[in-house]
Amino acid sequence: MISNPVLRFLLFWGVNTLSLWVADDLFDGIAFQTVQSLFIAGLVLGIVNTFIKPVILILTLPLSVVTLGVFVLVVNALMLLLVAWLVPGFIVSGFWAGFFVALFVSIFSFIINSLIGNSKVTIRRIQ
Repeated sequence: MISNPVLRFLLFWGVNTLSLWVADDLFDGIAFQTVQSLFIAGLVLGIVNTFIKPVILILTLPLSVVTLGVFVLVVNALMLLLVAWLVPGFIVSGFWAGFFVALFVSIFSFIINSLIGNSKVTIRRIQ
C-alpha cells in the first residue's frame, strides 16, 4: 500500500481514467470527445465517489437493504451519469448504458487495484 497521499491520489486517478478508457472501447453507450475530457472524467469520478457517493449510500441504505444491495448498482450508475453531466465532452447515452458501464468500471477498478496491491480489502490469516 502506498503511504504518500499524492502518489495514492495519482494512482487512483490513473486507475479511474484507465477504467473509463477501457469502458469507452468496450461499450457503445459512452464516448469521450477529447483526451482531456477522459482525464477530467477520471478525476471527477474519483471526487464524486469519495465525497458524494457515501452520502447517497447512507441516505439510500434502507432501499439497499431491502434490495439486498442491488440498489448500490443503481447508485453507481447515477454517479457515472452525474460525472457525464458535469464533464463537457463525456457522453453517456442513457441510464442502462451508465448502469453497465458503472458495473464494469467498478469490477475493472477493483481488479486493477488488487493487482497493484492498492486494494482496500485485506485478507489476513488468523494464527
